Amino acid sequence: MGESKHAVVVIGHRNPDTDSICSAIAYAALKNQTSELQYEARRAGELNAETTFVLKHFGVEPPRLCLDVNPKVRDVDYRKFDGIPGSTSLRRAWTIMRSQEIDTLPVIDDEGKLLGLVAVKDIATSNMDIFDTEVLAKSHTSYRNILETLEGTMEVGDPDAFVEHGRVFIGAASPDIMEETVQAGDIVLLSNRYESQLCAIEIGVSLLIVCQGAHITKTIRRLASERNVAIIRVPFDTYAAAKLICQSTPVSYIMTTQNLLKFSLYTQIAEVLKVMGKVRHRYFPVLDENGKYCGMLSRRNVINMPKRQMILVDHNEQTQAVEGTSDAEILEIIDHHRIGRPETRNPIFFRNQPVGCTATIITQMYLEAGVEIPAPIAGILLSAILSDTLAFRSPTCTPTDQKTAQMLARISQVDMEQFASEMFEAGEHISGKTPEEVLIQDFKVFLCGDTRFGVAQLYFMTENNLKAAQELLKPYLSEAISKQKIEDLYVMLTNVPQNASTVMHTGYNTVQILSDAFDAAAVKGNAVVLPGVISRKKQFLPALMAAYQQL
Repeated sequence: MGESKHAVVVIGHRNPDTDSICSAIAYAALKNQTSELQYEARRAGELNAETTFVLKHFGVEPPRLCLDVNPKVRDVDYRKFDGIPGSTSLRRAWTIMRSQEIDTLPVIDDEGKLLGLVAVKDIATSNMDIFDTEVLAKSHTSYRNILETLEGTMEVGDPDAFVEHGRVFIGAASPDIMEETVQAGDIVLLSNRYESQLCAIEIGVSLLIVCQGAHITKTIRRLASERNVAIIRVPFDTYAAAKLICQSTPVSYIMTTQNLLKFSLYTQIAEVLKVMGKVRHRYFPVLDENGKYCGMLSRRNVINMPKRQMILVDHNEQTQAVEGTSDAEILEIIDHHRIGRPETRNPIFFRNQPVGCTATIITQMYLEAGVEIPAPIAGILLSAILSDTLAFRSPTCTPTDQKTAQMLARISQVDMEQFASEMFEAGEHISGKTPEEVLIQDFKVFLCGDTRFGVAQLYFMTENNLKAAQELLKPYLSEAISKQKIEDLYVMLTNVPQNASTVMHTGYNTVQILSDAFDAAAVKGNAVVLPGVISRKKQFLPALMAAYQQL
């Protein structure tokens, strides 16, 4: 399937939170009602417990997982045509190449597995080997291939038989010469000379090819049948038949089978280009997930491949985007975070507003487009706002967020206070989870200068659950630094009712950064409590960025 047939991907950031998932779903639904293109919401990571609760509550299917949008062979409009069996004659293979305008054909078995490749140069090379008169026997050529190549008819014998032994010989004018040169089992091409035909039968040739459509007498037919000599009559003269007969050789005899360069549907195009840059082949076979042949790939196919089209929601920084985004075509960005380093090849629609949640912006876009918001979509948009604003407790929350949430609550018929309590409770449980699963529930990577650092945030309604998470994560922080390929790591454990965050940290600069950012000279150990700091976007991250810039 070519890339042009892909739906536009609407996707949030890695390690997605409720806003990232719900905004992608809602915006894809809006675009599908207002655009001629097809849009599909995708997710750049596993769903956390809170988001799982939200989608199940409103009966909305989770988006499909998408961890990598690097273009792969399956995204290219590669050539799809059938492979040929190994028994196919060289003549037939050459005819297919001309009709398909291709110089390489895949040879497959009955199950579609790739056996080898045959190219025009292979056929040309075999035709130049005019001295190998035993090629039909060596290649175990079928009589049917000979019949097809020479456009002949089987007059005596079994058309399903094969050439087992013998040389190809053009009958001489005199039977005396034939007796000296032709041996039993040979293949002889003759014209209508009765005495020569009879001589060949008496010698015991395996196949007699009568050229120029010459008449074959009943006596010759009877004698041939009695002595197990096959007869094929062809319309060509002996010269033309002699030139053509070796083209009845099956392609399995000359095909390339060793060190085949092939790609799977899931091979990344970057790897394909590396291989193509080292060899001069024009076509490469493509195999599906079961190892079966499904098409041929050329340089032109790769060069003409359209880029994956994407819409980013709830993020705009490359460090938070799914793998391969830098090689995709970004059509739009809908976000409420700081503008980091979005780089696009062309002007795009970029909507960034200082509100508490991307879902608030998406709701505005529904209203602006005059599209009715279905109750399930209203429910997940409301959930995203409640989650991102901590039920309106976060300093990032604006009157617009609150007004929007009230409208969505009416549409979805939800009691906001009760639902928010249930949603947060569902999201804070960590029983049965690994430290990594807990950490990446809402984890983002940021870049300041040359320093890559990560910030995770977890919300808790009870102190006990917060402490449990702290104990679970403490021994994992050093491993997380290495696994996430960052220099510094901060984990915000936010106690919503107490309006404070316990920040666990590890790395090269975290003690100094926290001290400078929050004027906390007494930062000790691997955790510090920051009263009043509950927003990563508006309170924690800006202070960290300022400190890193001064580092």
